[in-house]
Amino acid sequence: MEIQCTSIGTVSHEGGYSLLIEHAYRKGLVGLEGFGHVQVLWFADKIGNAGSKYVLFEKPYTKGPAQIGVFATRSPYRPNSLCISVAQLICVDPERGRVELAWIDAEPGTPIFDIKPYHGSEDRVRDLVMPSWCDHWPRYLEESEAFNWEEEFAF
Repeated sequence: MEIQCTSIGTVSHEGGYSLLIEHAYRKGLVGLEGFGHVQVLWFADKIGNAGSKYVLFEKPYTKGPAQIGVFATRSPYRPNSLCISVAQLICVDPERGRVELAWIDAEPGTPIFDIKPYHGSEDRVRDLVMPSWCDHWPRYLEESEAFNWEEEFAF
């Protein structure tokens, strides 16, 4: 089955991290300003693995199991290279089509497919359960910035 998606804008790192939204979609930003965080759905086009056949990784995490399936990772090497990030929202300018973020783990020019407000009633889980090999990872986005993620990845 063929599915098509339309990019609504791109990621920018100029003057800080931001999303630059195409003119046709800017009215969709109205009302986003009051939220503290957003979910950004983006396409990992810079790594050249669209349609990747990665389904089983060999030791992708230094403290993880010897093999792990793609759906148990947050790797951008996925069958469809779709990624989602939660980012702190700094400012929204619907007229200019600019959404300023504290940080996003996407490269400049990365196409954006969607933006959704992050809210606790659907996005936060009180009783989080994780496998023991990654139980030492941060429990909150705010703690993640200070965590040494480079020591965790074997790729």
